[in-house]
Amino acid sequence: MSISPKKIFTGFDSTRYTAYNLGNFREIPQMARLDEEQLFEIEVVGRVLPFKTNNFVVDELIDWENVPNDPMFVLTFPQREMLLPHHFEEMAALVKGGASPTLIREAADRIRLELNPHPAGQRELNVPHLNGEPMHGMQHKYRETVLFFPSPGQTCHAYCSFCFRWPQFVGLSGLKFASREAEHLVAYLKAHPEVTDVLFTGGDPLIMSARRLADYIEPLIAADLPNLRHIRIGTKALSYWPYRFLADADSDHLIALLRKVAASGKHLAIMAHFNHPRELEPAAVRHAIQRLRSTGAVIRTQSPVLRHINDDPALWARMWNAQVDLGCVPYYMFLARDTGAQHYFAVPLVRGWEIFREAYQRVSGLGRTVRGPSLSACPGKVQVLGVAEAAGEKVITMRFLQGRNPDWIHRPFFAEYDDKATWLDELKPAFGQQKFFFEEELDRIYRESAFASS
Repeated sequence: MSISPKKIFTGFDSTRYTAYNLGNFREIPQMARLDEEQLFEIEVVGRVLPFKTNNFVVDELIDWENVPNDPMFVLTFPQREMLLPHHFEEMAALVKGGASPTLIREAADRIRLELNPHPAGQRELNVPHLNGEPMHGMQHKYRETVLFFPSPGQTCHAYCSFCFRWPQFVGLSGLKFASREAEHLVAYLKAHPEVTDVLFTGGDPLIMSARRLADYIEPLIAADLPNLRHIRIGTKALSYWPYRFLADADSDHLIALLRKVAASGKHLAIMAHFNHPRELEPAAVRHAIQRLRSTGAVIRTQSPVLRHINDDPALWARMWNAQVDLGCVPYYMFLARDTGAQHYFAVPLVRGWEIFREAYQRVSGLGRTVRGPSLSACPGKVQVLGVAEAAGEKVITMRFLQGRNPDWIHRPFFAEYDDKATWLDELKPAFGQQKFFFEEELDRIYRESAFASS
């Protein structure tokens, strides 16, 4: 006789979710390991970049013997160097001087606006329109895929310190994507038969109750849209709160809802974020993966390569191999986006390719489903293919995996070799060219978008 996952875990205090943020993080028992200066730095950086963790992360994922250098600690707790020195000093002076919450908030907002809060044309180019009205809870960058931001899902069980979605969590007016309108999503999909995929994102959609998630999923199923073939859900819950699938009050309802997607004939893809192999080790995580796969969902895994956390090819190979062993599909290695604390986390493009290449060599064909390293830049997803010699010049070779114009996809292009560059806009075209092949069309897209908005 099988035992339900809920019965396996119920009765352990660890299954009761407890969130920690700036207001109560000093209550975490392990904080006694940090000195007052380290605690103060958390408070300062956490006034600008979002900070939230929980008891599972604290008790199961962080190696407190290795703090402050432990990668899972860096992944979830603010570090002084995540702010530029002048930003840190400005905020530290306000906090230390007892400035009013209003003054601290004004300074934090000013700093945030200097951190490129919406990279890659998210606000200017990605917001679609329906009947002349902007759909602020959606993004439509690539022809086949629409991103949908359910309003109740615009938070997470814990925040990653590198996350490019950080503006979603800081409450700065105008920086948040969110939508409550499932019927608008259905109407948009009917009007755009080229769309085959909907990605529910956030935040984390699986922070929502099963009932609230059903409010968005079930109308898609009921609409029976012939063009909609794939429903994706982006989530970090498998790592940061695996009990979402095992022991929460509505875990069984969530699993039943996900089974309903597969039964409807739609492909359900869970886009799972794992940044370090340690996240795959807890028994609860492994049970959660097993239960989620039982719904018919395919779990695809992705992460950026990050300094201080996972910039080691052996670590990536170990992580991909473990994911394959658990029945997951390695999907993407990204490069840290040009926003927030990129200066702290980013590895150069060339080094990112070296890490990818060395890790790729250490996995079998089952792990070579992964693509990367990839930049989610304004024109599209750009893969760094490597370093080569061509026409007597050392160059970086790249191609589009996705593009604002589908015709750009898989067209190779070349940049001058630069082992310091961390983002596409830091590169110069090779062979004496003035622009990359896509730049003139991208400029036209910007002009047309500005004209349409005026």
